[in-house]
Amino acid sequence: MARERATAAQRRKVFARAKSRCEYCLTPDAFVPDPFVVEHILPTSAGGKTRMPNLALACSSCNGCKYNKVTGIDPFTEELAPLFNPRRQRWKDHFTWNESGLLIVGLTPVGRATVATLKMNKEKTVNLRRLLIPASLHPPAWFFTQGTGKH
Repeated sequence: MARERATAAQRRKVFARAKSRCEYCLTPDAFVPDPFVVEHILPTSAGGKTRMPNLALACSSCNGCKYNKVTGIDPFTEELAPLFNPRRQRWKDHFTWNESGLLIVGLTPVGRATVATLKMNKEKTVNLRRLLIPASLHPPAWFFTQGTGKH
């Protein structure tokens, strides 16, 4: 059975909704060489559908590490935890930046398991953040606002 892919219209909507940033690590699409992908939050192999509530924008790094996973190990408790769902959870409820703004810090079991499983602080990603900070391109501007949207 062929895997159902997002349509061109769905892809445009997902990119716009995510403001062209990975919905996991918040890396902006404009500064990475590999194309971003529209991924299934609940993988199709686990019954996930190609519908807008199940689609997220992901950088190739996060997508490759996530693959078909929906859970990960929280390194603090060493227990299984669900991975972050950008359609149902707010980024700021589960993650923050360290003092330098270079590292994503998980605040909850969901956040910590997602950071570890998706390897959100890979050396090359951190190096990119290091370059984007002086240009005021990282962290994203919405991170500093009091909005209630799901980011």
